[in-house]
Order: sequence, then C-alpha cells, then structure tokens
Amino acid sequence: MTPRITGTGRPAGPAAAGVSVRRATARDAKRLTGLIRSSSAYEGPYAPMIAGYRVGPDYIETHRVFLAAAPDGRILGFYALLLAPPELDLMFVADAAQGLGVGRRLISHMKEEARAAGVRSVRVVSHPPAEGFYLGVGAERVGTVTANPPAVMWDRPELVIRVADAATLRTGPEPHHSRHP
Repeated sequence: MTPRITGTGRPAGPAAAGVSVRRATARDAKRLTGLIRSSSAYEGPYAPMIAGYRVGPDYIETHRVFLAAAPDGRILGFYALLLAPPELDLMFVADAAQGLGVGRRLISHMKEEARAAGVRSVRVVSHPPAEGFYLGVGAERVGTVTANPPAVMWDRPELVIRVADAATLRTGPEPHHSRHP
C-alpha cells in the first residue's frame, strides 16, 4: 500500500514502511553532519550545542552508527549506539521526516542491536524538546543531567530504554554515567 500524501507533501500515517535501516559508512559522514546541523530542534538557545559539531568517518567506524534511508537514498535519520557503557549517543531525524515513524523505526532497530549485544538497557541523555518522543517509545525518566557550561547550558533529562529483562539475557551491563558534558 502506498502512503497517502498530505497537503504538506508528507506521507500520512506510518510511512516508515519503505524506509531501510543500514549500518552507516565513512562515506556517510558529511550527510550525517549535515542532518545534525540542519535540525530545527537546535535553533535559538540550543544552536551552540551543534555549532561546529561533526560526525567524522572515524566516529562512524568506531561506533555502531545506523541510518534510515528513503527508497531514493535520502538519509532520513540516524542513531549511534555505544556499548561500554550502553548509551544512545546520537539520534537525529530530518525535519522533513518528523512524525512519519522514522524515529520509532530507529529506536526499534537500536533495541534489536542492543539486545543482540547482550545489553539490558540503554541510557539516553535527551535534548529537552525530545523527551516526549523518548517517553513515547517506552523510555523511563531516571534523573536529570545538570548543565555543564560552556559546553551545555541547560539541564537535560536522563532516561533509560529497557531492551531486555534478566530472564531474556543471562547478564548484561546496566547503564552508567558517561562522558557527556
């Protein structure tokens, strides 16, 4: 079934069906950086957080970075999963793909990756406006990461996404505080 197109040019309903998720490669670095820098979620007071931010080929080769691609090859979003300790380090969805199910698709993929790696839960230090999204995909708020000027000027929600329980996995690391500022 082909998704219906709305007046905004966006498919109505869960249009992520034609979206594929694949491992990012070093050649994707510039496009992932562009997606971050064009994010309207980081306008205004949040702009300094991504000013000059870059997803380099070395980052992609070192970490589990996956992207969501449209059938025409456009990158619609991506995430980076760190395993030691387990944390969703980056997650972005292109402005034009917001509300189409791409973020949920990426979270579902991330949970599969984490589960396969033997992880029970993944820490998320959320951009404040994205907290509702994470709660909507099943994350639980566990605290607040306080501002750390000048790198980060605002408090951020700390959440946990459970990917498996003790009965599912023999053992797996629990989330720890990470290197985030």
